[in-house]
Amino acid sequence: MSSPSPPAPAKEEGRAPTKYVLITGGVVSGLGKGVTASSIGVVLKACGLRVTCIKIDPYLNTDAGTMSPFEHGEVFVLDDGGEVDLDLGNYERFIDVTLTRDNNITTGKIYQSVIEKERRGDYLGKTVQVVPHVTDEIKQWIQSVSSVPVDGQTRPADVCVIELGGTVGDIESMPFIEALRQLSFSLGKENFCLIHVSLVPVLGVVGEQKTKPTQHSVRELRALGLTPDLLACRSAQPLIGSVKEKLSQFCHVPVENILNIHDVPNLWHVPLILRNQKAHEAVIKQLNLARSAGPPELRDWTDMAESYDNLKNSVKVALVGKYTNLTDSYLSVVKALLHASVACSLKPSIQWIAASDLEDATAKTAPDAHAEAWETLKGSSCILIPGGFGDRGISGMILAAKYARENKVPYLGICLGMQISVIEMSRHVLGLVDADSEEFNKDTPNHVVMYMPEVSKTHMGNTMRLGCRRTFFSKPDCLTSKLYGSPPHVDERHRHRYEVNPSFVPMLESAGLHFVGCDESRKRMEIVELQDHPFYVGVQFHPEFKSRPRRPSPPFTGLIMAATKQLGTISNTTNGYVGASD
Repeated sequence: MSSPSPPAPAKEEGRAPTKYVLITGGVVSGLGKGVTASSIGVVLKACGLRVTCIKIDPYLNTDAGTMSPFEHGEVFVLDDGGEVDLDLGNYERFIDVTLTRDNNITTGKIYQSVIEKERRGDYLGKTVQVVPHVTDEIKQWIQSVSSVPVDGQTRPADVCVIELGGTVGDIESMPFIEALRQLSFSLGKENFCLIHVSLVPVLGVVGEQKTKPTQHSVRELRALGLTPDLLACRSAQPLIGSVKEKLSQFCHVPVENILNIHDVPNLWHVPLILRNQKAHEAVIKQLNLARSAGPPELRDWTDMAESYDNLKNSVKVALVGKYTNLTDSYLSVVKALLHASVACSLKPSIQWIAASDLEDATAKTAPDAHAEAWETLKGSSCILIPGGFGDRGISGMILAAKYARENKVPYLGICLGMQISVIEMSRHVLGLVDADSEEFNKDTPNHVVMYMPEVSKTHMGNTMRLGCRRTFFSKPDCLTSKLYGSPPHVDERHRHRYEVNPSFVPMLESAGLHFVGCDESRKRMEIVELQDHPFYVGVQFHPEFKSRPRRPSPPFTGLIMAATKQLGTISNTTNGYVGASD
């Protein structure tokens, strides 16, 4: 397990210090602080500034790896194997950067680092306390991580956008608030800008936009020693002028620094809203960056947002999963489907299907849900089975994969979804009726999916095959290779502790399931394709984590193209990114 300590800060003589934009939230959680932080990053980057991001999560977990998707949403995986909060996925997609595990700070990481220092005697016998030791650790971590380039260049970024998770006033975030107060004081006003995201609700009875929740939230923030420089007010409809004036008067924020992020047709409009309200000018003025920044160049981003609004046709994608009650559990999959669909001039229409509803047992206990699930599956143009853990819903996924195989419906299996295709073929084509994964059945003699020998069987956190790994194409003329632009290998992110049992590979290949990609050992199977099928692909990695709005993931693009009978144009692709522009 890697040390929780942050990297040493980069030193460069004569370089201007990195400046900070802090995003906090008030009133209620789930206001969209992550999208706001990402959008601020987009606008500042469009002004010619180099941007990095930090997400602070006040929970005691050291990372998001052991958290249930039902409770916390998806676990986003970075190139270095960091299992982090899903907001880092928003940062990477919006700002097009490659972050590290240290860009996600948790209470668990901070306390672990402090305790390790105490055990080593680094504090020279002092009583270790929240102030100054924990707060000093937080400040050091922030300043160290912000100095690490995330855009492929060697110099540190101009601006670091920090998002503080949770809501101001939460007891668990108090050490971070205090550390950020100290940091803002030591850096000075021209190096620190605070944007507070708050809610302006409308009460149904009176229909009036109410400012009191924001007033109370700002009052609490100021009581903790932090004063917002800008307010980002979330509302269903644009704020009326008198509401802005009232907020300015009672929250001590100039009217021109009160931003309104109202509901929009798609999230790509949020940076444009901020640009139109001159958020960049307020931030640049606060941080004294006028000499380094120009007017924001967002023409390409504007075209992207507006073209999506003008799309008329859609494609139905059946997403058969375990965590469909909370769609954030599959946030990156949803975004990758969006990117791929837009590249094909379509809107994605995701049909959420709980895998357990497809099972025969559900036909007896909940016949209506069973019938509806199968009707939805059969009415979709393609089927996607994403990653997951545990045996719940596995039988339903196997039935969905079987339906896709037998009826030649385009199919994409990701991680668990690839393993499902192997189990299904083993049972229904090879006749190994007890074929299973070691994850679900430890007693069967036919473990077609097995535990990876190098991973721990006793510890859950940070023990999987994680991060960016190289996959080599063993059959260069295969469909997946063509989607990627026919390179000798691809680098994609992984998160799994089970793999296809290499002992069964020859039998499966003889049945028509071809393993066209593998790791450097040539023993770990990474990509499967079914012969004589329009599109039946399984990948052990998670391509959704590297998908970008203008660079959609090739496996997702292939799925959408196959669903809409466009795969014949694959020979016209450039670098594997169909219909996208860099």
